Amino acid sequence: MILTELTIFNYKNIAEAELHFSPNLNCFIGGNGQGKTNVLDAIHFLSFCRSYSSSIDMLSVRHGEGFMSLQGLYESEDGTKEDIHIGLKVGQKKIVRRGKKAYRRLAEHIGLIPLVMVSPADQVLVSGGSEERRRFVDMVICQYDSNYTESLIRYNKALQQRNAMLKQEEELDPEVYLIFEEQMDREGEYIFKRRSEFISELIPIFQQFYNQISQEKEQVELRYVSHLQRGPLLEQLTGNRSKDKVVGYTLHGVHKDDLEMLQGGYPVRREGSQGQSKTFLIALKLAQFDFLSRTGSRTTPLLLLDDIFDKLDADRVEQIVKLVSGERFGQIFITDTNRDHLDAILASMKSDNKIFFVEKGEVRI
Repeated sequence: MILTELTIFNYKNIAEAELHFSPNLNCFIGGNGQGKTNVLDAIHFLSFCRSYSSSIDMLSVRHGEGFMSLQGLYESEDGTKEDIHIGLKVGQKKIVRRGKKAYRRLAEHIGLIPLVMVSPADQVLVSGGSEERRRFVDMVICQYDSNYTESLIRYNKALQQRNAMLKQEEELDPEVYLIFEEQMDREGEYIFKRRSEFISELIPIFQQFYNQISQEKEQVELRYVSHLQRGPLLEQLTGNRSKDKVVGYTLHGVHKDDLEMLQGGYPVRREGSQGQSKTFLIALKLAQFDFLSRTGSRTTPLLLLDDIFDKLDADRVEQIVKLVSGERFGQIFITDTNRDHLDAILASMKSDNKIFFVEKGEVRI
């Protein structure tokens, strides 16, 4: 998939921009806080109907303005054209249109324009709680399996109902609990199966990328952990009702799954340096890109690289430049404050490219 044109109105600090892109490499240069990341975030919003950095839509509207608007014109490998428009007025629900038709449910849009973004915000995958890593796994699978999206929605609704019952002071009929526990069991089994398949396929790709970037200097590991590895979820839910009642929420289920990130057998967040943690995240995201390229619609995802070279030594920067310069990647959008990094990539790729300069929310060629 190629993004040919992007139009922005009142998105974060960008008042207005109409950008025409190279089908290969697009570079954004500027100081910190000038708006480079906001351009990439607008592209992300068009794929996922939300900002990469915040789940609160109103934070995307430029200060002092009453609305924001994004439009992206795309072209797929077979020549099919797509026109995606997102409009958001303060105090109203956002509207997402494909062509001239608005979606009734935003979940229908996810996966149409596959995208992978690598950002400093990804550090939360290492330093944050398990919910951040589950969100990463879910976002990947949702891009190629719409049934998974629906299953997640049904599971979470049943979980909310069960948790609400657990908080009630009076004792409820066990058969009422069972209605929601059986639904959690059905949906949880499907979610567990899809997560297991995805992670088992992702691991060797991740290892390959990490070894190349680090030149095999460290040993790292990804490990999927789930209560369903112990047995059927229904048995765990019915057997632990009394404990769950005491704490007031459900202790077992796929909503507690985790993706452990290890270096030398220990958590990366404890053992890894800043450079090693960043290498881990970049390798993980490049593996995600490779996976999405071969699944779902088999459309090459857009690759967004936001300030990825910071805190990396020269050897690792060189290896990343070699990777992203290869033919396996399609259209790339990259930001940096250091022109030298981008010049190295441009010299390696020797293909069509565009350079944009960003200052105080203005984007120019």
